[in-house]
Amino acid sequence: MPKYDHVIFDIDGTLIDTEKAVISSLQKMLQADYNREVSSSDLQFVLGIPGASALPQLGITDILVANERWNYFMKDFYSSIKVFDGITDLLNSLQKQGIVQGVVTSKTMEEYQQDFVPFGLTQYLLHRVCADDTEKHKPNPDPLLKFLEISHASPETSIYIGDTIYDYECARDAGVDFGLALWGCKQHELIPAKYKFETPRELLKLINS
Repeated sequence: MPKYDHVIFDIDGTLIDTEKAVISSLQKMLQADYNREVSSSDLQFVLGIPGASALPQLGITDILVANERWNYFMKDFYSSIKVFDGITDLLNSLQKQGIVQGVVTSKTMEEYQQDFVPFGLTQYLLHRVCADDTEKHKPNPDPLLKFLEISHASPETSIYIGDTIYDYECARDAGVDFGLALWGCKQHELIPAKYKFETPRELLKLINS
């Protein structure tokens, strides 16, 4: 029996490459609505947390309106979003082995439907927790704890795969092992993950070891 019977994924930066779309659409919204030019490097912090958590850090107070506008501009950059190489093969292989898979994401359900569902990966993912499903969000452990609750998974036999420090802290405080997706990660040296995977195939090797 593999050590892990549940594999839980973050979405942005882990399953799909959305960095350009997320940052560019935010830049466009800030320019159009607030006449602000902000460099992409100064917006890296928004990757991996909900818009409702990121926007106040930019001094924005009308969060609902700003988030809607951000999502509106995301559509201009949908063509830049793609599934990371090796992900579909990974999910397919894990499914064939009877490993239960799911996602814990900072996307709202609406964003999940718009930005993620079209890629056809949901057929592999039995459970999901979106930003709407918990009051507290990553790096708080509540989203992962919610996943464990709805999936009846044990923290000891589950692993969370993500690409940010927020994902790592969420897993750590939920008592779940964490694997860092280096293919989508920035500043991996600052994240003391139990595992660091160069490719999705390396995760598959771990599951089968």
